[in-house]
Amino acid sequence: MSARAPGEFASFPRHALEIVRGEGAHLWDSAGHRFLDLGASHGTANVGHANPEVVGAISRQARELLQLAGSFASPVRTEFIRRLTATLPAPLDRVFLSNSGTESVEAAIKFARAATGRPRIVAALRGFHGRTLGALSATWRPEFRAPFEPLVPEFVHVPFNDPAALAAAVDDRTAAVLLEPVQGEGGVHPAADGYLREARAVTSARGALLILDEVQTGLGRTGRFWAFERSGVVPDIVTAAKSLAGGVPIGATIATGAVEAAFRGSHQSTFGGNPLACAAGSAALEYTRREHLAERAERLGGLARSRLADLPETVVREVRGLGLMIGIELRERAAPYLEALRSKGYLAISGGAHVIRLLPPLVIAEEEWADALEAVRETLGRG
Repeated sequence: MSARAPGEFASFPRHALEIVRGEGAHLWDSAGHRFLDLGASHGTANVGHANPEVVGAISRQARELLQLAGSFASPVRTEFIRRLTATLPAPLDRVFLSNSGTESVEAAIKFARAATGRPRIVAALRGFHGRTLGALSATWRPEFRAPFEPLVPEFVHVPFNDPAALAAAVDDRTAAVLLEPVQGEGGVHPAADGYLREARAVTSARGALLILDEVQTGLGRTGRFWAFERSGVVPDIVTAAKSLAGGVPIGATIATGAVEAAFRGSHQSTFGGNPLACAAGSAALEYTRREHLAERAERLGGLARSRLADLPETVVREVRGLGLMIGIELRERAAPYLEALRSKGYLAISGGAHVIRLLPPLVIAEEEWADALEAVRETLGRG
């Protein structure tokens, strides 16, 4: 069976699976086969597929109001913003809502340029921030960029985890430095100890803003509610999406009051902050908090690091990550190993051509996670 619907634009690489249902950490195909999601949802299912509390919130809200223009007050939006800002340090209390991670980054870039009056954005090699033109200009991988060039000017890329290179790139034309606390699509590379503090220091000293892209790392994924909490820094802008509304499309750009006060211009979103997504978001945030999913990710991530520590060096270069965001870099292409895992009932994804990326729902049962790690060990030759 083809995984592409007749007439569907051929923009995604497709697997020969038709997924029809999800529950918790599991997915089922149209033939009735059950799979454990180790990344198939691309990090959007932190609270699990079809989380009952999110589904209930969606159902109740769908009977009341689906869509409302942002110029009208909405108690559902107000409550979601209250819950979201409660998870962040006090200066980060201005929220712009959109529909995706890419849109959240686009808004952050516009806010930074308009607030500082400067054009340049400094981003990192291996970084990924989205595929629309602005976010793509911040994204590094040439294969993503080349077909759409020329892109937006005034984007500069520097090596990740290199404070000297970062400091040399930030000048009086720089509006912002845009970084992921853990580079996801780029192979699961965490920021080195002290790197984000250096980024905060250099941006503050030179009048630029610090934007941290938490689209993949936020909402408990790395063992903290926000990955930047480990560094002790407070950015000027944070972007969020993926699991923010339990699988319902949403994006959030959270800025300080100072950024809002300096902002000159207009930026809006027709569907951003719609009541349906906000109701789902409130339910997902409450579930994440109440069930201590960040702490759970930290514990299960520790189990993974222990179980994957002795993978054969002839196959594996390095195991990296934080919490339940794990990258296994191989000495050869990852695709055959991903296919082997799929044949065993495990759906993992790549993080570049040579990296197996594990992003399971944070609700995954501990025994199933242990079984999945054993399957990874067996697949990589350490049974």
